[in-house]
Amino acid sequence: MRIESGDILDFRQLETFIEVVNRKSFSKAAQKLYLTQPTVTSHIQNLENELGTFLLNRSGKSVSPTEAGELLYKYALNIINMRNMAQFDLGAHKGKVQGHLEISSSSIPRHYVLPPLLKQFTDKYPDVTFTLSDFDSKKVVEGLLDGVTDFGIIGAKFPSPQLEYIELMEDKMYVVTPNTKDYPWEEYSELDMDFLLEKKIILREKGSGTRELLENKLKEQGLDLDTFNILAYIEDIETIKKFIELGIGISFISERAIKREMDLGILKPYNIKGLDLRRQFYFVYHKKRQLSPLSLTFRDFVIEYISKAQL
Repeated sequence: MRIESGDILDFRQLETFIEVVNRKSFSKAAQKLYLTQPTVTSHIQNLENELGTFLLNRSGKSVSPTEAGELLYKYALNIINMRNMAQFDLGAHKGKVQGHLEISSSSIPRHYVLPPLLKQFTDKYPDVTFTLSDFDSKKVVEGLLDGVTDFGIIGAKFPSPQLEYIELMEDKMYVVTPNTKDYPWEEYSELDMDFLLEKKIILREKGSGTRELLENKLKEQGLDLDTFNILAYIEDIETIKKFIELGIGISFISERAIKREMDLGILKPYNIKGLDLRRQFYFVYHKKRQLSPLSLTFRDFVIEYISKAQL
């Protein structure tokens, strides 16, 4: 691959090329960039013509970079990141940090951690807008690996050599019951495993960090979910809490998610002997895709905010 002196690498073409590689699809890249698919195809063809080489393998439904494409991809990322950094730093120099954040988060951080954090972030950077997407931990990770998501905040670690995890804070789950005479023990009492076997249990959906942690901890005890009387699988935590309040079943929920109901005397948390339901929340991103300057600013803000909150 040789670039002649008269060739100009167009930023739009490079951005399009990066998205096609990340998403392994022309149509998905078009959706991400708000372009038509013929426009995406034209950008790639023009880039290949300028460089005099094929950049993408187009066999079947999946798209992958050629050897030349792999080489260009690394440089394209650096070129676009340098441009973004220059624009960001010039804006910051003029006292104006702006842009749009796409934030993917699992349910507990999204409901109970990010609202006050984003309040402070947007107070500090009033020209920044954001989209807060509703995904479970596994979907966030899949989005990162597929190039759909830039970063995420999740409650479970799914091992991958392509991902970088930064520990943010510890969380703990409890067995949560209604606060009625049927559950006479003090809050945070340690109950035997037999307690669970006698109750109807409501679980989160497969792919949630809560469900992942519970299944792993049960395996350590030689148990699985088939051992229990599972009444329902529900995605939304607020709905689960309402079911518990009505006495329909019990569930495993983060302490952060039931603080209000505990203060109101509606729900009660208990430990289960032999089940250590502590976990970490993580900021996760792709090792091979440099975060944008705005995303880096947000990452650093999140880490600082949470470290201060835990003092």
